[in-house]
Amino acid sequence: MKNIRLDHRTVQDIDDQVAKVLRGLGNPQPPIDLRLVRELLKLDRGYYSTTDDSLLRETFSRMMVAGIQVLKRPTILKDAVRTLSLKALYLPDQKRILIDQDLPKLKHRWNEAHEIGHDIIPWHVGMMLGDTEQTLTPSCHEIMEAEANYAAGQMLFLASRFEAEARSESPTLDLVRRLSGNFGNTMTSTLWRLAEQAHGNIPMVALVTGHPHPARRKATFDPANPCRYCIQSPPFSDRFGAITEAQLFAATVGYAGAQKGGPLGDDEVVLIDRNGDRHAFRFETFFNGHEALTLGIWLRAIPSAVSVTR
Repeated sequence: MKNIRLDHRTVQDIDDQVAKVLRGLGNPQPPIDLRLVRELLKLDRGYYSTTDDSLLRETFSRMMVAGIQVLKRPTILKDAVRTLSLKALYLPDQKRILIDQDLPKLKHRWNEAHEIGHDIIPWHVGMMLGDTEQTLTPSCHEIMEAEANYAAGQMLFLASRFEAEARSESPTLDLVRRLSGNFGNTMTSTLWRLAEQAHGNIPMVALVTGHPHPARRKATFDPANPCRYCIQSPPFSDRFGAITEAQLFAATVGYAGAQKGGPLGDDEVVLIDRNGDRHAFRFETFFNGHEALTLGIWLRAIPSAVSVTR
């Protein structure tokens, strides 16, 4: 799944909302404390469980007490949580965030920030309280999720501070690992942020996939859709956006080892742009035990062979 590019005006509006939050917190040092963000925004946080029926019933029973429109059909919400594999929920009429407690603790932070993103984007509240069948069409929902993801990234990585730190060094997975620790976020979210926001006009692409080595692939591997996420910088999307996710994944297969974890390898990979010109990229892949994280950075254009006639 490729990342969605937001228009300039939307980005500016979200940046302004995040800036208000950061100013309200006194422009904090990383890592940002989401507890303080919730206090500033007067947000409540709770948990539900997709595996514990009693906790799920209790959660939705409490939600019914308010009698708000979005909570009048709790069985539909319950089914939605399970069938759509929702990781978190934001209830704007209650200023309440609910997180699936069965998720690994490491993922709670991003999911909470994502729901906070929905809260601080003014136009989301009205849309989420409206007629979801008409308002939240699949394309509209996709855009809202992309906007909330952007807001979450801006907040968790302290807006321009991350870009300044990221651009002070050459982009590598080692840099991703260090920035992940500095800002208190997962390597996956840090990789996404680096590729999407700290590209410095250099074509960059990041992949989040299963293990690329055939011997390590799960039974559910789909060769037609090998990427969980494919994050393209704007320069990459503009010049190399015609390259399919399957083609990008295939590039990692060519060099990735079968290690159970850690670095899987790196290589110089040739990609062809929209004009048919060849370019060299440096690809490297790391496996964290659950997902393979790949970063591809543009190196140089490859001159076309010129034939000489006598």
